[in-house]
Amino acid sequence: MDSPALGGPLGERVPDVARIAVLRANALGDLIFLLPALESLRAAYPTAEIVLFGAPWHATLWRDRPGPVDRVLVVPPAPGIREPGPDEPPGSLDDFLADAAREGYDLALQVHGGGANSNPVMSRLGARVTAGLRAEDAPPLDRWLRYVYYQPEVTRYLEVVALVGAGAVTVVPTLAVTDADRAQARAVLGEPDRPRVALHPGASDTRRRWPARRFAEVARTLHDDGYEVLVTGTPAERAVVDEVVAAAGVPVRPQVGTLSLGGLAAAYAGCALVVSNDTGPLHLAGAVGTPTVGVYWVGNMINGATPLRGRHRPIAAWTTRCPVCGVDCTPGIYPHRPGDGNCPHRDSFVADVPVVEVLEAAADLLHPGPGAVTAPDRPRP
Repeated sequence: MDSPALGGPLGERVPDVARIAVLRANALGDLIFLLPALESLRAAYPTAEIVLFGAPWHATLWRDRPGPVDRVLVVPPAPGIREPGPDEPPGSLDDFLADAAREGYDLALQVHGGGANSNPVMSRLGARVTAGLRAEDAPPLDRWLRYVYYQPEVTRYLEVVALVGAGAVTVVPTLAVTDADRAQARAVLGEPDRPRVALHPGASDTRRRWPARRFAEVARTLHDDGYEVLVTGTPAERAVVDEVVAAAGVPVRPQVGTLSLGGLAAAYAGCALVVSNDTGPLHLAGAVGTPTVGVYWVGNMINGATPLRGRHRPIAAWTTRCPVCGVDCTPGIYPHRPGDGNCPHRDSFVADVPVVEVLEAAADLLHPGPGAVTAPDRPRP
């Protein structure tokens, strides 16, 4: 291997690569973390077709969207690969892999997790070179990197593509916003008559949710400061959005299921700020160039928070014991420490973050002082 690069030790580039498979079939934030690695892969193999092995929503998102993904193949639901979506018909993973193998892949990259289930999937494509992550219980690939849980996700995937000679060209996730995205956001939201901000109070893991009443206080303060406040959420998060709206006591605009993912990206791109729990929409907002304030559990902050501070303020909650039963929830990945770190409770681990910290961070981004450098991480879309 060559000398270390930004994304880790640089492996030999594979010659004559025409088609690359990349397995990443999980959630929105997971895809955003992968974007710098995909850009780096594109730079290293500019003429190769990059095929993302993903979920149905990946195919919808990447349809007619400029970027490093040329095509999406929807992987059937399978254990350790992805869960089926609502009303999704079952599919055969064996048939899918047989059909995919006939396409002829030169590289197959596993950036989906530790590899116990995903490494065998990528190995069955018959690619000339396989590369990716490997936990201790996972079979090897031709070139692999040990999966260690606590690592910034963006860096993790940059290290993987570096195994096949794709040195890092950026550490900033970037997602293009299309004209169709903007048209949908405009049709749903209208033209703003004052600056917009957005709050996203949901998260699939309820332990990552900052209390709704605190989001409501932020909404009230920003509204009183002259901002139009959107409160976004998925259909599964409708209850927490309704709670924020009711507690705010001022006019705010709930947006639950009104926008596609592309439309949401455009809506965030038109905002002066997004305040959110550590969840996909927070990372989406950053990827379209919008300043963010994110509320993180400290362990998730290690993996998911951007290291950039020009436009972003991640705020850490330092709770490590379950607020209900007091179990230390950190030892789970450290087998030599006492306890297994598990408990059945799903109460918030970020409730100790005070409202004033979020408001101060928001004010710092919305109203920077004289001489503050506020240029975006990249040009706004």
